[in-house]
Amino acid sequence: MLITPLCPLRDHQPQSSNFLHLFQEEVVGLDVEVILLSCEHFLALLLLPSKHLCKGFLDRFYNSLKEKHSDFTMATIEKELVNSCMDTKGKEHRLCYYIGATSDAATKIISEVSRPMSAHVPVSKICEKLKKNDIQICELKYERKLDLNSVDLSKMRVAELRKILDSWGEVCRACIEKTDFVNLIKEVAPKYTPTNPKSDL
Repeated sequence: MLITPLCPLRDHQPQSSNFLHLFQEEVVGLDVEVILLSCEHFLALLLLPSKHLCKGFLDRFYNSLKEKHSDFTMATIEKELVNSCMDTKGKEHRLCYYIGATSDAATKIISEVSRPMSAHVPVSKICEKLKKNDIQICELKYERKLDLNSVDLSKMRVAELRKILDSWGEVCRACIEKTDFVNLIKEVAPKYTPTNPKSDL
């Protein structure tokens, strides 16, 4: 049986290749059957251990607006979103690029976020619509959470610590000793962990 996604997997991670390879096998005695899966369904299977980045990022953004007591007009939301995206790195910055919240964005669909959010539409619904506009958005996911309680960073090699930082788009410019890398990872880790907001979005 051969399972093929309906949407192209651009910039997919090595895990994606391994996952797809497991299904790209011909079963002895059976005809090869091609099953076309929708982007959401295929990636839902693929990304099961991780959190979808769109919902995690917009959940956090929505809650930041509530904390600031923003007026939730489209103009305010778009301005705040652009400001928030200026501090993003890695995959979150890529999401900002896709929705048009960066200065170099090729397309501008930021209103697809600001309009429904101004009416307090659930973030999950906003992300579903965004994925229909740009299928690349549904490929974005958070890496698995680094559990600092179960991992002894001090016993890891510097190369492994660098890899963790690289996956987050962080660079330890002033790091000399191993402890410098460990301290930076502990400092920035919360930024790259999906939150569990208390809002209804």
